[in-house]
Amino acid sequence: MNFIRFWQVSAILFLAAFIGCTQQQQSPEAVRERTAQVTAAAKSNAKAIAQGIREGWNRNKPLDLNSATKDDLVSLPGVTTAKADRVIAGRPYKDPGELVTRRILSKAEYDKISDRIAAK
Repeated sequence: MNFIRFWQVSAILFLAAFIGCTQQQQSPEAVRERTAQVTAAAKSNAKAIAQGIREGWNRNKPLDLNSATKDDLVSLPGVTTAKADRVIAGRPYKDPGELVTRRILSKAEYDKISDRIAAK
């Protein structure tokens, strides 16, 4: 009696596991939609990775005051959009120290960023 019950329970567990492990067929439209979602996510991730690599390469290079964009300038510590506009308006620069002599930045503000900028 126990032998038969053992096989019955085993057969039920086997069928439940088999049914639970099989995948349901998805419609072609569902597959296309899921593929589009995954592709969009991968594209977004690739752009983020590329931006991170770009930032990593530029992190060790001084920022050129004569060609930096407004966003580049604002990324420097203590540089506001108004100060970035004044830096851009004062171009070209022969030396980064001109930011202080032309009164675009204070000496204290300049000291915070002096190791991150150059005038090429």
